[in-house]
This record gives sequence, structure tokens and C-alpha cells, in this order.
Amino acid sequence: MEQFTIGGLTAKRGEKVSGFISVEGTRIQLPVTLICGMQEGETVLISGGVHNAEYVGIQSAIQLSHDLEPDKINGQVIIIHLMNPSGFEHRTMSLVYEDGKNLNRVFPGSMLGTTAERIAYTVEREFFPFADYYIDLHCGDGFEGLVSYVYCLGNASDYVVKKSHEMAEIAHVDLLVESQCNTGGAYNYAGSLGIPSILLERGYSSQWCQSLVDEDVHDVKNILRYLGVFKGQAHRHEKTPIDVSPAIYEDAPVEGCWYPTKQPGETFREGDVLGYIKDYFGNELFRCIARQDGIILYETISLCIMKDSPMVAYGTWDFTKHGEVVKNCIVCGEAEHKRHHHHKKSEIDED
Repeated sequence: MEQFTIGGLTAKRGEKVSGFISVEGTRIQLPVTLICGMQEGETVLISGGVHNAEYVGIQSAIQLSHDLEPDKINGQVIIIHLMNPSGFEHRTMSLVYEDGKNLNRVFPGSMLGTTAERIAYTVEREFFPFADYYIDLHCGDGFEGLVSYVYCLGNASDYVVKKSHEMAEIAHVDLLVESQCNTGGAYNYAGSLGIPSILLERGYSSQWCQSLVDEDVHDVKNILRYLGVFKGQAHRHEKTPIDVSPAIYEDAPVEGCWYPTKQPGETFREGDVLGYIKDYFGNELFRCIARQDGIILYETISLCIMKDSPMVAYGTWDFTKHGEVVKNCIVCGEAEHKRHHHHKKSEIDED
């Protein structure tokens, strides 16, 4: 296209334009960059800060807005640097400041709703109609430990599911989860509209460092090359992410003090204890028992845990095929592990 306009911002062929797009009925202004490439092509939407304290994704979106230039783009790239700016400014973790709602639970939103619903509605109305593909950048929130992994769509048309899987398999992460949800979340809802979408998780506990941002930026650029939107040849890493679908998400049934027994990226057996909730005297209120063989994707790492809040999430793990993850490090949000294969304990593969 010769030019395109979103919410008052216009980028013409060969231009990169940055500015703010207002969310009607609120004081919210979304920081956005539009890049209109020199050549015709498809449009990719990239977003950070759906959860406002997930800083790796936010900084990656900001860096991508500087790195990507129109002369290297075939088509268009739209970058929402920060989808929840008021939450960012008030450090409200996963929640929109004005209404206390989780933005990634309210899509497609409402033009007459609360602030979170209006943000979601603006993204659905103004941005999704342009998007041929969508990449949503996340991180572990302030209370979350997390191993880097990627979500792709599983509940959409055959084409959308296939294409989102292909995008996810380009990512340089250990694990992949196919989502069966198609409402509430930004990327899930985009899939229901026919937009192949993925969600990248990298980093933990609201911490960020340049090396993690560089990994995100590397993955996004590589996916853009695969899609033909960014010039250059896409490459596949030696190991594609291991599909650990389906995943199980456990919320806390009571409030109290949380004591996880596993680390992100660690494997376990069905029936193992994944953690305990205790009262302020150390008395056990609840123990979380694994429903299947699995691997920890993310978990609450704060001592405080609130009723009905996230406690632990884990994917399905095939010990026969992949062995046991016995060494973990979450300093950079990654699983640094050795896989011990039960048929030969002496064989160790270093990742």
C-alpha cells in the first residue's frame, strides 16, 4: 500500500512514523510506530506491554521500532510499544490502573466499557484489521518465575493454526505450547479473526536485561524474515521447541504463603508435590499435586499468594522421548539443563 493510517498516524511508502494513538473515552494514549516498507507485502503487528510489568517485551518492542527501517521492509510493520501505559506508570503488575482488570482477559473489549475494555476495543478496531500476522511479546510478571517458551494457536482455522505453528517453531526457545483458547487474550482473539499469531514468553520477575531483549529482537526479526516482511534469509535453530501441549494452569484455592517445590524448566512425575500453601503459623492449607508428568512453565515465586490467582502452570512432558531436566537456572529466565535419559543414565546432552 502507498500509505496507511491508524488513529490519526499516517505512514507513507518508505516512511517510519511514531506517535500516540488515543483510546476514546479515556486518558490513555498508546505509543505506536508505523513502518511502511519500500516494497509491497503483508503487515505484521507487534505488541509489548499487554501486561505492563513484563519489561523484556516492552523494551524489545521499543528496540524493534528503532532497528527496523523502511528500506528493509516488504509490506508494513506496526509496533505497539506499550499496550497498558497507565499500569506501567503506576506499577500495577498485570492490571490496568483505572479498573484493576487484566487486559489480556477482556478482548475484544467494548467501546462503552471500562478502561481495559476500551483499550482492547481500540486494538481490535484500529490495529487488527491491518494485521496479516501478530507477535505478542511477554515476560514473567513481578511475582512469576518463568522458563522461556512460545505459545501458538490451536483453536482456529487449519491455515491459521499451521501458520502460527510455523512462526513459533522459528523462535529460539526450548518449549512450545499450543493454546486452545480463542477469547480473552489478545493473540488468541486475533486468531479467531483469522490472524496467525504467537506469544513469546522470555524473562521473569519483571526483570529485564539487554541479553534477553536481544534474544527477543533476534526471534522477531527471524520470524519477519520467514514471513517475507524483513529482508534476509530466515534460519532455523538446531533444535525446534519441544511441544509440551496441553498445559495445565493451577490457581490458588486459598490465600496464604506459597512454597513451590520445583523450579521453572524442571520436570516432575504425575503425583509429585509441586508446592504448598501454608498459613502464617506454617500450617498446611493446601498442597498442589501434579496431574500428569510435566515441566514447569511458570509459577508464583512470591511468598504471598492470593486466592484464585496464578499458582503454577506446567506442560506435558514425555520422559521416554526427552529425558529428565535435572539442572535449572532462572537467572535469565532460561532453563539451563541436562537431560538424563533413563535407559542410559550416563548419557547427558548439554543444551
